[in-house]
Amino acid sequence: MHVEETFTIARPAEVVFDYVTDPANLAKWQTAATSVEQLTDGPPGPGSRFRERMKGPLGREFEQVVEFSEFEPARRLGVHVVEGRYPIDGTWTFEPLGEETRVRFVATGELKGPLKLLQPLTERALARQFAGYHRNLRQNLEHGGP
Repeated sequence: MHVEETFTIARPAEVVFDYVTDPANLAKWQTAATSVEQLTDGPPGPGSRFRERMKGPLGREFEQVVEFSEFEPARRLGVHVVEGRYPIDGTWTFEPLGEETRVRFVATGELKGPLKLLQPLTERALARQFAGYHRNLRQNLEHGGP
């Protein structure tokens, strides 16, 4: 499975990166998240782990544990699903463009079971979901969001 998106946010890369990596902001832009709990001590950084409670298809909730697998401030963030039924990893790269940031997002993973049979549909659904998350992210950072 592969989903890719590139978009621009009218804020500096440091601001965008800090917002994305702050667990308190997750549910503000990834609206499927109902709660997030940091499992490791200290500020977010390489190897930080989080338990996320998410609304899945048909409104059913599920939990997953994710880890920051890559963490280069204002440059790159990788998120790896350590535990969960959707083994989809994501990487955001942040390219400074003066006071703006070009963000490139790539999600990859190998679907199993019934999801593998529905991969084209699942891929399209996830692409729409991530596009919505990124619209929220842009709105929140550029306009103070909801």
